[in-house]
Amino acid sequence: MSSILTFCNRLGAAVLRMLGSLGAVTLFMLDGLRHIFTSPRIVPRTIQQLYVIGYKSLFVILLIGIFCGMVLGLQGYYTLVQFGSVGMLGSAVSLSLIRELGPVLTAIMLAGRAGSSMAAEIGVMRISDQIDALDVMDINSMAYLVSPRLVASLLAFPLLTAIFDAIGIIGGYLTGVLMLHINEGAYLYRIASSVTMNDVAGGFIKSLVFGLLVATVCCHQGYTTHMRRDSVGPEAVGNATTSAVVISCVLILVADYVLTSFLL
Repeated sequence: MSSILTFCNRLGAAVLRMLGSLGAVTLFMLDGLRHIFTSPRIVPRTIQQLYVIGYKSLFVILLIGIFCGMVLGLQGYYTLVQFGSVGMLGSAVSLSLIRELGPVLTAIMLAGRAGSSMAAEIGVMRISDQIDALDVMDINSMAYLVSPRLVASLLAFPLLTAIFDAIGIIGGYLTGVLMLHINEGAYLYRIASSVTMNDVAGGFIKSLVFGLLVATVCCHQGYTTHMRRDSVGPEAVGNATTSAVVISCVLILVADYVLTSFLL
């Protein structure tokens, strides 16, 4: 009986900690969104973060997108040829990318590349007392550090997702039409006839949610580096960066399932 009570106590404590962390992150996100409309110098800092999050991630997105499309074209061809439906390759590649793979893979790549940078940069500022210095100088640290990254993520994630989708479809074309010699007209026709605005809108909705999640989690992990229980100093920055990427990737997949359930 005592072992059952101990297990229940530990389970309850873990659930309460999880709910507390979820509430803290939610309040952090709302505070960051609130300062979007009150910060006087948010535009130049947002442009700077767009360069860091968006432009610097462009090559990675192009590289992953082209090979993802080529793999989809190759796998789709050898699956569809068994049923005599190779003409549907354009639909398979485009819908897979636009509905699922484009938003998810783009968000995961940006979580690893840009999200880790957010967490590490803010974490270093926290342990070196630069954030405290901002508060002393009457500069709101949330408006200065977090809000521009939220806005930049909300802008960059959908744009990079669109680029990923387009380059992925081109990769499928390279594999299907140029390498495996399926009919070019059939490939392009199936894309035009099967992709609807609902599919495109669903992909953009997912990318917006993923962008908000990644930016919030990564900024929060960096901002609260000094509150970590597992480490202090530079080690805490490394652990915060790792936690930011892992939590972001998990939340991306969970949110993808939830959003797909609503959008289908």
